[in-house]
Amino acid sequence: MKADSLPPTSPPPLPAAKPRRTFVGLLASNIEIRMIFVILIVMLVLSLVSPYFFTVKNLLNMADQSVIVGMISLGETLVILIGGIDLSVGSLVGMTGIVLGLAMRHMGLAESFVLCLGAGALAGLTNGLVITYGRIAPFVVTLGMMSIGASLAYVLSGANSISDLPPGLGTLSADTVIGIPLDFWCLLIAYAVCYWFLTSTKGGRTLYALGSNREAARVVGLRVAAWSVIAYVVSGLMSSVAAIFLASRILSIDPIGGQGLELDAIAAVVIGGASLFGGRGSIIGTLLGVFVMVFIRNGLNLLNVSPYWQGTAIGSIIIIAVLAERLLSGTRRRA
Repeated sequence: MKADSLPPTSPPPLPAAKPRRTFVGLLASNIEIRMIFVILIVMLVLSLVSPYFFTVKNLLNMADQSVIVGMISLGETLVILIGGIDLSVGSLVGMTGIVLGLAMRHMGLAESFVLCLGAGALAGLTNGLVITYGRIAPFVVTLGMMSIGASLAYVLSGANSISDLPPGLGTLSADTVIGIPLDFWCLLIAYAVCYWFLTSTKGGRTLYALGSNREAARVVGLRVAAWSVIAYVVSGLMSSVAAIFLASRILSIDPIGGQGLELDAIAAVVIGGASLFGGRGSIIGTLLGVFVMVFIRNGLNLLNVSPYWQGTAIGSIIIIAVLAERLLSGTRRRA
């Protein structure tokens, strides 16, 4: 066949243009960027309504305030990642704090810390075992542990606060490193370790797998039961860590010192982009969520908003955060 008789060939198709990423799409697909954007808005609004918000003293104060909620939220993140929830963290702060205070009457700081951490880990272990092997809903079990922890805090303390604490305990909150509180550095280190664990280890990937599809994780041979229990152990342990830092800050321990902290912790995790159904979340998002919570509470205090109204504000934030997460999840599915 002659060359001029060959059928004309069509030009090769042009490569499909990559879809343009809209600003909403970018916010929907990246938790960290979304949280940074929210923080900037919150800081801008609070700096406009209060001249005291953006002062160095207040910023350092907020860094110190973020430690307690941040430690609890770290453990809560692991629990929510596997599709669970821990309502007992607030009462465990009070209970393990009382254990710490009583121990320091007869022991040194190191031994008292170990006993306090052991009490928190034991409570978390109990939660994890009952939930995992008893097959009882996490909400029910941790609600029961919340009552147990609050009751034990009153019984052990005789319904009295403990204030005769050694001054050496206060160095955890009073000391600074390059002008930043020592306890805040401890918070950042804890989150860095957790970030490494969730992103670089098999255990971290297992927690995400449990929340995404527990049965599939079991089929492929992952240690579903063990890691489910470990998540609750870490949650209880971080409650006792928070109790230590809380006692260090005020050199006093009250049986109701952790009351309501479970609400702040869950709010921080949800605001940080975690799904209450499990399988999705970010430890960096949680840390940014903690900052948002602290900023808002600080702003409400600067504006002299009654503490009774602050609960309404936090509850509304949780509802809005969950609704926003559902809407952004729909955006991701359509993208």
